Amino acid sequence: MGRLDELDLSLKLKRKEQDARLQVAQLRLAELRLALGGLVDAEAGTGPPLCVALEGWDAGGKGGAIKRLVAQLDPRHVRVVAYSAPTADEKRHHFLGRFWPALPGWGGMSVYDRTWYGRVLVERVEEFATKAQWQRAYDEINSFEGTLVAEGMILVKFWLHISDQEQKERFDRRGKDPLKSWKLTEDDWRNREKRPLYEAAIEEMLERTDTEAAPWHLVEGNSKRYARVKVIETVIAEIERGCAERGFPLPGPAAEE
Repeated sequence: MGRLDELDLSLKLKRKEQDARLQVAQLRLAELRLALGGLVDAEAGTGPPLCVALEGWDAGGKGGAIKRLVAQLDPRHVRVVAYSAPTADEKRHHFLGRFWPALPGWGGMSVYDRTWYGRVLVERVEEFATKAQWQRAYDEINSFEGTLVAEGMILVKFWLHISDQEQKERFDRRGKDPLKSWKLTEDDWRNREKRPLYEAAIEEMLERTDTEAAPWHLVEGNSKRYARVKVIETVIAEIERGCAERGFPLPGPAAEE
């Protein structure tokens, strides 16, 4: 049984609980963000770079999770980037190259909507990369992430998982909603037919790139409310853990002050 099959997709939250936990988490994240940016304790300086990387199924809820994650942050203090297929010029370079410019520096924060893992997912399944290329990519990615973390970065990686049935229902709803139908393409429907191939690719990705330096955080996403809360609370926990390991001081939660 694969790791995805071990997730309890029945987990969910009522709206009131989601809203209450989001409110607390968003305020705490804003506080931490100011601390990392050197705007709380000038003597402490700027904190470690924070990079949040989200992957998941089409219609898996990445956009909604990112929206709640950055909702209370000053837009000058966070960069959100989304990636689709590489351009003709980007294809002339190493596949990791196009992701470097958006990486955060000290005191910075970046959120990636899709990442370098496309190499071992869509590029593998759709044969946009050769077998030698995507097989080599696991070690390349681990080295890349290991280097970033060794230099001080807090890297938080998420896979948002939804069931096959939930994905179909979300596709159907999108197709009927004139404000969201633009999100749905023929490629999305075609990719559903290859779900078993994608599941195999995801499982191998999790197995080979879940490292001590950059572990994966799997999110039970059938309930959007549950997923949104888990993402932001996990980011907070990883900031607090990462800063403690690096000796960077953070303000205590408001309830403890």
